[in-house]
Amino acid sequence: MSLAETLSWPFFEEHHRGFARELERWADATLPALPHDDVDEACRARVAALGSAGFLKAVVPAEYGGSHARLDVRTLCIAREVLGFRDGLADFAFAMQGLGTGSISLYGTAELKRRYLPAVRDGRAIAAFALSEPEAGSDVAAMETAATPDGNAHMRIDGVKTWISNGGIADHYVVFVRSGEGAGAKGLSAFMVDADTPGLSVTQRIDVIAPHPLATLQFDGVRVPVTNRLGAPGEGFKVAMATLDIFRATVGAAALGFARRALHETVERAATRKLFGAPLAELQMTQATIADSATEVDAAALLVYRAAWTKDKGAARVTREAAMAKMFATEAAQRVIDRAVQLHGGRGVTRGEKVEELYREIRALRIYEGATEVQKIVIARETLKNRPPKPALAAE
Repeated sequence: MSLAETLSWPFFEEHHRGFARELERWADATLPALPHDDVDEACRARVAALGSAGFLKAVVPAEYGGSHARLDVRTLCIAREVLGFRDGLADFAFAMQGLGTGSISLYGTAELKRRYLPAVRDGRAIAAFALSEPEAGSDVAAMETAATPDGNAHMRIDGVKTWISNGGIADHYVVFVRSGEGAGAKGLSAFMVDADTPGLSVTQRIDVIAPHPLATLQFDGVRVPVTNRLGAPGEGFKVAMATLDIFRATVGAAALGFARRALHETVERAATRKLFGAPLAELQMTQATIADSATEVDAAALLVYRAAWTKDKGAARVTREAAMAKMFATEAAQRVIDRAVQLHGGRGVTRGEKVEELYREIRALRIYEGATEVQKIVIARETLKNRPPKPALAAE
């Protein structure tokens, strides 16, 4: 099933279909000509191009020049699927503009929104989300980077953040810290920190199998105004989880874009490659491979857009739905892409082939924004929490 067919489902409205068509046309005409070799230059070019074309309006609320009164998760998912199908780094660039400012849109003061959102919307500033630490990734409550009072109007941040997407090229970071209002998750806060703030440095650029801007950040006495706090003191965990609640389903959408492209490549290969004098597609084992992949693509689409629709229709939280969408879509995409590589034979592991690129791109999605194993814990806890009460036994 194509994205156009998926958009005929009742999850969507006409403006979603129009947005998808417009973005597809733009992506096909624009992305191939953008830089590809230097990852920093390539990422900056994609942010600027997306902003100039108006597509980053989807990541900020209408009050600050965005497309919708509040973030529309279906639009975010469509964008990530469309871009993921074509260009993994373009998907990354779009996603990080959203994730890096989602906390501002949800919890920022009017002043912080005015200061940061318009530049992100226009592609003039690059955003980042600094949550992970060397010993605190999935376990957010274990973070050690600390913020302590520095006079009456400032906080001092000290610590290390790592695996930070857009690290080294971002203009500003949403930084999560231990502020001490309570134990564990009850003692965290979030602050906006400009990249040029004294004491903030990039200590390592991290190379991964699918090149993206990633870095380790060092905070040595980084002084930020108290007014840069997002939400109330001690609400950092709430800020982080509310932001991820919106963007976790979009990770599944990116995986869906990768999987749909892998299925497209599989079908083309099977229809045109001859084996033993006949198209590869005539072999029953090939047909079984295509059937498995097509089914998993559709199932992933249903879970992703169910989560997005549920959030857009007013659900306060979609913890279970987003976790299911992220877990299933990323794991299914890994299988779909692996089948595509296998069907391509030697070409499947050759640099420059699309399926080889997809194979490298998909792997990180099963880890970031909550690894698959963490999603399983989330899903199980939500299911147990919502266990229906035991029915009363009828009197004999």
